[in-house]
Amino acid sequence: MQAWQEDHLSILEQSHDEDHLFLGLTAIAQGLGFDYCAYGLRSRLPLCRPRTVLFNNYPVRWQARYQDQDYLSVDPTIEHGMHSLAPTIWPDALGGKAAAFWEDARSFGLRVGWAQSSRDARGTVGMLTLARSGEPLSDTELREKRLKMCWLVHTAHLGMSQLLVTRLLPQADARLSRQEVKVLRWTAEGKTAGDVSDIMGISERAVNFHIHNAMLKLGATNKTAAAVRAALLGII
Repeated sequence: MQAWQEDHLSILEQSHDEDHLFLGLTAIAQGLGFDYCAYGLRSRLPLCRPRTVLFNNYPVRWQARYQDQDYLSVDPTIEHGMHSLAPTIWPDALGGKAAAFWEDARSFGLRVGWAQSSRDARGTVGMLTLARSGEPLSDTELREKRLKMCWLVHTAHLGMSQLLVTRLLPQADARLSRQEVKVLRWTAEGKTAGDVSDIMGISERAVNFHIHNAMLKLGATNKTAAAVRAALLGII
């Protein structure tokens, strides 16, 4: 297992962009016995329309079908991955959900798959899916490959998030001062500038100064939005 990890990690570490990294992930997936590989990354912000990036080597017609039918909004693997870090096998474990979706997927040769999500400290969610058109995953195969597949999930997310997150969310790398963090924490608790002034023993003007600076660094239009962004990004 260690030798396998080291061999494949060296390949992934040489990836200079997300497309090259995905090609490496696809090659590893095929080495594990899967025809297809898919990776998706979703940021926590904006709250109403989180940014999502998708990569896959699925049949081109299925990619078009998936987009045309807006399957992203009903895909049971994505719903599962947003609420659980446990791996799942489809369609068996999720067969009762979106039956029409699974039937459509099978018609394009996507008969069996394994998926698992991963999260980082900034709240970004990534999910790796390995799929094929052939035999179902047996218990024996799962026992033999589970550790490798789980390692690939976390390695993929680490690599993709390093390449993509700051581009999707420039504020993810915001560096707030200690005072700015403290002020935003109390703001997130519902405290007014006057309350924070009393609690921290600084002037109300200083409180507003720190809030203003935090808003600029986080790209927020008001202190509530700044506190929400900082909390979701793991800054406070």
